[in-house]
Amino acid sequence: MLKKDQKVNWCIVDNSTLHLQDKTLPYETAEALNLPIEHAIYIGELDGQPCYWLNASDLDDELEMTPLRELLTESESLFLMASRAIQYGHMASAQRFCNQCGGRNHLNHNQLSMQCADCRTLHYPRIFPCIIVAIKKDNQILLAQHARHTSGMHTVIAGFVEVGETLEQCVAREIKEETGIEVANIRYFGSQPWAFPSSMMVAFLADYAGGEILVDKEELSSAGWFNKDTLPPVAPKGTIARALIEHTLNTGIVD
Repeated sequence: MLKKDQKVNWCIVDNSTLHLQDKTLPYETAEALNLPIEHAIYIGELDGQPCYWLNASDLDDELEMTPLRELLTESESLFLMASRAIQYGHMASAQRFCNQCGGRNHLNHNQLSMQCADCRTLHYPRIFPCIIVAIKKDNQILLAQHARHTSGMHTVIAGFVEVGETLEQCVAREIKEETGIEVANIRYFGSQPWAFPSSMMVAFLADYAGGEILVDKEELSSAGWFNKDTLPPVAPKGTIARALIEHTLNTGIVD
């Protein structure tokens, strides 16, 4: 059981923000930070030290919060632990009622889930699978500017997986729907939890197989082929989108 004088890592979250000290999680005792240990929940270890999750709403004091995106350029282990806490916080706020009987859910500390007080059903964090894919044509990559990106940033194609669809089918469908082109040789690249608020990005590589770019204006404002010498502003370091771009072009990118 956690003691007030025990030093641990603290993930104090509020929506997609968390409290940081010197760009990392606070490592201190609950007593020193005036934190309520009765609400603290163990969620794993960071660099060999225990990590506890707290919702900012359970604190008496108001703390300065930092967007999770600020941790993208820090260590992967830190980003993943912070993402885990953010997703648990989202679960606690978004799954307050049972979808089986409509009863009130409460946090089950042992199962790290929400549990209905009436029918006792357990509700775990909802994770939504998404694909993200880099398409290569000779020495070029297909990059698109999404309608929501007003900064001019370009990135690779991404989208949510539909019911009854394999990840590979989703890759081909999203590319066809958003850009009009065909791809081949779809292959797995990697994955990244994307806690904005609760997605899992599954990354693929694919080769251009045919067709002309025809942009879906509801999703994209533009799309085109780029090589490493003609790149527009792209997704930031730390994102799997950036890793896909650099891998496809076989080069690092200086921002």
